[in-house]
Parts: sequence; structure tokens; C-alpha cells
Amino acid sequence: MTGITAPRSKHFSALAPEREPRLAFPVRGSSLIGPVDAPGLHVMSYNIRRRLPKLLPRNPDLWRHRQPLMRRLLTAEQPSLIGVQEALFTQKEFVLRALGEHYRALGHGREKNTGGEGCPIFYDSRRLEMVEWRQSALSDTPTVAGSVSWGNRTPRVVVEATFRDLATGIHFQAVNTHLDHRSRTSRLRSADALRNIVQATPHPTIMTGDFNTDADTHPYAELTGNGLLLDTWNTAEERLTQGWGTFPNYGPPKRNRKRIDWILATPGVIAESAGINVTRYEGGWPSDHAPVQAVVRFVEQT
Repeated sequence: MTGITAPRSKHFSALAPEREPRLAFPVRGSSLIGPVDAPGLHVMSYNIRRRLPKLLPRNPDLWRHRQPLMRRLLTAEQPSLIGVQEALFTQKEFVLRALGEHYRALGHGREKNTGGEGCPIFYDSRRLEMVEWRQSALSDTPTVAGSVSWGNRTPRVVVEATFRDLATGIHFQAVNTHLDHRSRTSRLRSADALRNIVQATPHPTIMTGDFNTDADTHPYAELTGNGLLLDTWNTAEERLTQGWGTFPNYGPPKRNRKRIDWILATPGVIAESAGINVTRYEGGWPSDHAPVQAVVRFVEQT
């Protein structure tokens, strides 16, 4: 046994007894989803927790402790598209190395000098071709790097990219973001800005992010109202895990807690499966958040 504590497998049944799963995979690198064949597209949203200085040696938040755990998870899962939050530049470079030479990254830090933590989009260039991308501030002045509005004290950003799926030829938009953790007004105004981004493109959209609010709040309603975006956790043809909270904060995973990390998609994107990955290695978490994953496919465009 490798010491991997993992979520239930793809055969999880909603009728199974509700208890924390503790399955030790017999093979190093076992995954919740792993690489998938086209036309399925493996998508992940993952707040990797920014590196913090001056932590005690045994603190589970220490980046040097989390690095090998995150490498194992990313190497096992190999999503074709990943929206990451809280990535400092060196962490962005680490994720790229962990994923492999075929991956590329889009996005930079949120500060005026483009430093600080960011919300990069990573993609597998063997599957996806980037057509265009941009990063904007979630503020009244979206083209001004580092600008703040709406009550948040730290800059908040959104990264948008248009891709061509090399397997199907379909163009789609990916949107990745991280909403403010304190200001309700900022989260709601940001959700309105994100809604406008989705409405402005003719392409199907996949949105990933740490929204810092549960799925029964006004920002969620703003994004999903009138069917503009659908929550892949709710629409998935198959759920791969129980309904874990997505912010375990290094503690045991718990059911029916706040689900603040989402993968949303327009109705032209079909969710085949979805899961909340609570895999730990020797009891350790790669991050304070659990990655959210889905396999989607696109309705053929006419």
C-alpha cells in the first residue's frame, strides 16, 4: 500500500452509506479521473494555496511539505484544462513542471507590476490550441492592472482564453477567477462582470474558480440565473464522489459543507462526470482546498 487516502472510485453509488471513504489505492499514481479520451475533456479547478513565509516546521500549510503531494496529484490526474487560484510565480512554474512538457500556462500576478498571486489557466497543448487570451481586473477599470473596486482590498482578476479543441475542432472559452473572501458586494459585482464575459462570446464557456461563497448565494444565482451557466456538479451524468465541502483546510473531509469551488459551463457543454477530490498522501493535503474535477464534452456546433 502507498499510503494514499482517496475518494471513492468511479463506481460510487449515491445509495452507499454516508461515511468518510478511506480507500488505499494499491498503485502509486492512482487517480479520481486521470487522462481521458476525446471527445471527453478533463477539467479541474484548484486553489493551490499561496506559499506563505514564517510558518512552523510542522504546519501542514508549508509549501515545501505540500509540493511533493501536489506533484503526485497533478501527475496522476493530468487534466487537459486547469483553472488554478492563488498561484505565485514560482508555484505557477512548479505546476507546469509537475504537469509535463506539453502543458502551457496563461496569466500573471494580480498586482500593478503583474506580480503576486494569480489565476493562471493551464492547458495540454496536445489537446488544446490557444487562439487568444487576456487578463482583466475585476473592478471599474478592468484594463488597469492592480485596480480595486466594490469593497475588496486586494486586487481580483479574471483570465479568459479561447481554445480550439484539436480533437473535435470546436472553439470554446475558458474563464478562471478567484472572488474576494471578505466583501459580499465585491463578489456580487464580480459575478455580474463574469456574466457579461460569458454573454459576450459566441462560443461555449467553461468557468472555473474559487468563488469564496456557497452554491446557494447571490453570486451563484447571478451566474446560473436563467440557465446562462450550469453547475457541472449538479448536471453531471455521474458523480464520482460524495458531496464534500471544497475547503477542508487540512482537516478531515466533511460532507455537505460549503462548496465554494465550482466548474460552471454553458448549456452547450455536457458534464459526463464530476467529483470533489479529497485524496491525501500519508495523511497530508496538497492544499487547503480540494480540487474540483469534471469530464465534459461539447455539443457539436452547426
